[in-house]
Amino acid sequence: MRALICGAGIAGLTLAWHLERAGWQVEVVERAPALRDGGYMIDFYGPGYEVAERMGLTPRLLQARYPVSELSYVDRDGRQTSRLAMSASFDRVVSLLRADLVHAIHDDVRTPVTYGTSVAGIEQHDEGVTVELTDGTRREVDLLVGADGAHSRVRELAFGPEERFLRYLGHQVAAYVIDDKALSEQVGTRYRMLTVPGLMAGAYALRGDRLALLFLLREPDPTLTGDPATWLRRHYGDLGWILPEALARCPEPAEIYRDQVTQIDMEHWSTGRVVLLGDACQAVSLFAGHGASLAMAGAWVLADELAAAGADGVPDALAAYQRRVRPAVEEVQAFGRRFIRWMAPASRLRITARDWMLRLAALPGADRLFLNTLTSGGHGLIVSRAVDELRG
Repeated sequence: MRALICGAGIAGLTLAWHLERAGWQVEVVERAPALRDGGYMIDFYGPGYEVAERMGLTPRLLQARYPVSELSYVDRDGRQTSRLAMSASFDRVVSLLRADLVHAIHDDVRTPVTYGTSVAGIEQHDEGVTVELTDGTRREVDLLVGADGAHSRVRELAFGPEERFLRYLGHQVAAYVIDDKALSEQVGTRYRMLTVPGLMAGAYALRGDRLALLFLLREPDPTLTGDPATWLRRHYGDLGWILPEALARCPEPAEIYRDQVTQIDMEHWSTGRVVLLGDACQAVSLFAGHGASLAMAGAWVLADELAAAGADGVPDALAAYQRRVRPAVEEVQAFGRRFIRWMAPASRLRITARDWMLRLAALPGADRLFLNTLTSGGHGLIVSRAVDELRG
């Protein structure tokens, strides 16, 4: 059995890992010129952690993790307004850069990745799928997987234009990393954030005297226009705290991650022998989190269904994969839409309410209750749905 996976991110590489060990001939293409670095910090747990354990990746992930000791909010002068200490009981929550997770999976995949290449055309027939690549070559495969993100080219070719499936959540996001020992030491092993109505800026220290920054802007217009550094300075340059120094160190535009905050909502994740995976069909958004975890869980479930179905049952396996994964995705997406008002407050009243909730969460034993209330089930929703599927 032959599979072509478009996208060398968390979902695509996880699926490649499982399929190649199940005896498939796997090829991975990636439109970026190299394995993607950068991105932002994620809290990795739930079903993705379960899959990572099965893959033997947890020692690598624990080595790459960051000891985030607290979540805190500051004002324009850098004074702390509220905080939440991260409990030592969250031992199965790994805070790490998204890129570090990608590299951990990539380094354990045997299949080579062809970079600078994507899918240009698709033709399905009785025997499988003829795939034309952007380098002019063709492949005959039994399965084509679009794991190429929320702006998926495979989805566009197989299902139609992006606007049919994209739900814009009214915000734009940007992130970058700088080398600055003084700022890194000032922030320390804390995730610190400054919020004013419609704007959020966050920072956390990385190894090697680096500092990662994340920006969130309330913006009704989804259009991404202008130079990202100029855009950031225009909106955040006068907010105070460490931002003037950090914005003065903005890297080249190609090194700044910038995108819309979106979800993908589709009735069907597959057609014939073409299937979507990860953010291409189940993007939950920055507000919901858990995207990396769900991507790995979805890849595991898809591989499991393909192994059970055999060569003649690929379409049925793709439908079963969607039935198993979609309920958890829909609940996390719904949570993400609700959580916008807390992560990106639109008013000073909402900011004040959030700060009071964090202060209450500092009471003994209240931290886990707070996370279970203001995350998509804490360790509950995702584990109860997706992990049960993994163990089923």
